[in-house]
Amino acid sequence: FAKHMLGLSRCGNALSLAIGHQYSSLGTQPILCGSIPGLVPKQLRFCRNYVEIMPSVAEGVKIGIQECQHQFRGRRWNCTTVNDSLAIFGPVLDKATRESAFVHAIASAGVAFAVTRSCAEGSATICGCDTRHKGSPGEGWKWGGCSEDVEFGSMVSREFADARENRPDARSAMNRHNNEAGRTSIIELMHLKCKCHGLSGSCEVKTCWWSQPDFRVIGDYLKDKYDSASEMVVEKHRESRGWVETLRPKYNFFKAPTEKDLVYYENSPNFCEPNPETGSFGTRDRICNVTSHGIDGCDLLCCGRGHNTRTEKRKEKCHCIFHWCCYVRCQECIRVYDVHTCK
Repeated sequence: FAKHMLGLSRCGNALSLAIGHQYSSLGTQPILCGSIPGLVPKQLRFCRNYVEIMPSVAEGVKIGIQECQHQFRGRRWNCTTVNDSLAIFGPVLDKATRESAFVHAIASAGVAFAVTRSCAEGSATICGCDTRHKGSPGEGWKWGGCSEDVEFGSMVSREFADARENRPDARSAMNRHNNEAGRTSIIELMHLKCKCHGLSGSCEVKTCWWSQPDFRVIGDYLKDKYDSASEMVVEKHRESRGWVETLRPKYNFFKAPTEKDLVYYENSPNFCEPNPETGSFGTRDRICNVTSHGIDGCDLLCCGRGHNTRTEKRKEKCHCIFHWCCYVRCQECIRVYDVHTCK
């Protein structure tokens, strides 16, 4: 996805994923598709045909980026964004790494999620609830409410996000796969929500509908897929349209990736030191957890450089008392904390 709203753009071999800061008010202003820079013809047609759901597309990218930053908050690469660049993550996504795989998956999932939710809330006239209920009702419940139409949301994400990924090269193949893995995660995690009906709150009858999970659940799921992503190798072969690049697993003794898994074929930098070529900001001055032995701990996050410790005074509510009825009165306390940052 790109700064010009959501399309993946190539500058040479570079891919950029961002959302234009000038489009932060998309939900409140009319959209002129022709004014969005960088859209390929297929995206431009899609924008004009589905203009009323484009604010949801933009919102989906935003929640994808926010979730990325949450999932990687304790890692050397923490999904840092750059405000003064066309590529919101800088050059990090230029390489076909695990990080690129995750960003494509979470952003594609974000678009499908936001569009699906918007349709169920009645925000658009071209979509709504899913009336194609899967399966017969169970004992003690019946179909009701508004089942979220994840198939429509996934279609929007696929048509718009994958519009640029039509080249016969390995990177397009990787991006298409990871985009689809992001959308598949929502389908995998759909669940029944039910509401009870009956006298005095009894649950004699329940009405149920299909619902998406909280987006945090999708983020956790895709973060697990990032940790277990499959390394691939690039193969070239000739077809009628010319040379085509495809991906195959690097290691035959591992299980081949499915459509639910993330794939990559280039190693990540270590992100320890600033490097404008790789887009690494380094980890200097990052807050670390001195008691943790994980990647968020001072040993690993600081890459062996050590850490500094300072004290911080913070005002906090304390000695809170509930008064009948009905309010809580608190005192204000000053507490001192140790803050550890990487050298």
